[in-house]
Amino acid sequence: MKQLIKNINHLLPTGELVKHDILIENDKITKLAPVIKEQADREIEGNEQLAVPGFIDVHIHLREPGGEHKETILTGTKAAARGGYTTVCAMPNTNPVPDTVAIVQALHQKIDNDAVIRVFPYAAITKQLQGKELTDIPALAQTDIFAFTDDGVGIQTANQMFQAMKLAKAYNKAIVAHCEDNSIVYGGVVHDGEVSERLNVPGIPSLAESVQIARDVLLAEATGCHYHVCHVSTKESVRVIRDAKKAGIHVTAEVTPHHLLLNESDITTVDTNFKMNPPLRAKEDQEALLAGLLDGTIDFIATDHAPHAAHEKEQGMLHAPFGIVGLEHAFSLLYTHLVLTEKVTLQQLIAWMASKPAATFGLPYGTLLEGSIADITLIDLQKSITIDKNALYSKGKNTPFHGWSAQAAPTLTMVAGKIVYEGGK
Repeated sequence: MKQLIKNINHLLPTGELVKHDILIENDKITKLAPVIKEQADREIEGNEQLAVPGFIDVHIHLREPGGEHKETILTGTKAAARGGYTTVCAMPNTNPVPDTVAIVQALHQKIDNDAVIRVFPYAAITKQLQGKELTDIPALAQTDIFAFTDDGVGIQTANQMFQAMKLAKAYNKAIVAHCEDNSIVYGGVVHDGEVSERLNVPGIPSLAESVQIARDVLLAEATGCHYHVCHVSTKESVRVIRDAKKAGIHVTAEVTPHHLLLNESDITTVDTNFKMNPPLRAKEDQEALLAGLLDGTIDFIATDHAPHAAHEKEQGMLHAPFGIVGLEHAFSLLYTHLVLTEKVTLQQLIAWMASKPAATFGLPYGTLLEGSIADITLIDLQKSITIDKNALYSKGKNTPFHGWSAQAAPTLTMVAGKIVYEGGK
C-alpha cells in the first residue's frame, strides 16, 4: 500500500524547517522530497504541520495485568498515540510480575491483541520485585523483553545489583534502575526541604537517590553493563552521572517532563496530584536537570506515566500512591515552556523524545529519513489547548497540569505505516 503525506514541514538537522512530501510504501518511508507526484492509494493533507519521527517513551506504566482499574494496555496505548508516541516500554510492576518466561509470553500475547502502538515490556530483576532473589535473567533475556528493572523500588544491596549487572551484560541487556536507598527515605512523601516543612509531612532526602546512583555506576564500570538511570531528580545525581560518563562508564539517564517543568514550590496545597517518586525537588535541582539535558549528561526525556484511580489519589498525601499521568500532553507542555521560551530548540526537544531514546537502546526507530520505519507524528504548532484531566484517554486523571494552557498538539500518529490516531480519534 502506498500513502502520500502532502505539504508538511520537515525539520532539517540544521534546525531549518522546509516544505516536504512523504511517500510511504507499506511500513517504510520510501521518499522524502519537496514535491512528490507519484500516485498513492491514500493521500493525506499535511496542512503545513510539523512532521517528526514518532516519539519513544522507555518508561511508562500500563498497569495490566492486575491493575486494570488504573489503566489497561488499550487505554494506555491510546493515550500514548494521542501524545504522538509510537513506541513505549512498559514497567513490570503488574500482577503477576513479568518475572518468568511464561508470564512474559502471556504479556506479549495481550500486547499483540490490545495495543494500538508498539509496546516492549520490561522483565523484573528480582522475583515479585521483592528484592530477595534474582529472576532467571538468562532465560528471560532470550524472550523479547526490552531490559531488566525493578522500577518503583531500588535494588538495596550492592551484591544483588552486581550479580544482576554481570548477567545482563552477558546477555546484552540493560539494567534500568529506580534509584532509592530505602534506609534513608524515612517514610517521606515529598522532597525533604521547604515543602515538607511547610506541609508538615515527612520528606525524602536527595541523598536517597544520589548515593545509590554513585554505587551503581561503579558496579557498571566493573561489569561493563549498560546501566540506565530512571527519572533523575537531583543536582547531585546529575553530577555523579556526569562524572561517570567522563570516566567512560556506560551509564545513560532520563528526566521527566514534570521534573523539568515543576519544583517543590509549585506544591501550594496538600494535593496528591503533585505526589510522585522521585518527588519534585528544589529549584536548583530543576535547573541542574535542564543543564544536564543540555550538556548530554541526561540523554533524553521519559514521562514515567503512572496512572492511578481517583479513589486511590484521594487518600491524602501520606497514603495516596506516588505517580502522575504524562503521555498525552508531554510534547505540548515541553514545547510551550522550553521551546517557546527559548531555553531549548525544537530540534533538541524532538531528539530527546525520539532519536535519542532510540539510539541509547539500539532501537531501529526515531528517525524521519528515506528507508526509515514509517513511525510519523504530525504536530500542529499553532494549536492552542487547555489540559483537561476529564478529557484524557488514559484511565488515570492524576495530573498536576489540569487547567494549564499550552501550544502545539499532535494531530496524527502513524505506526509502521498504520494511522493509529487522527484528529482526536
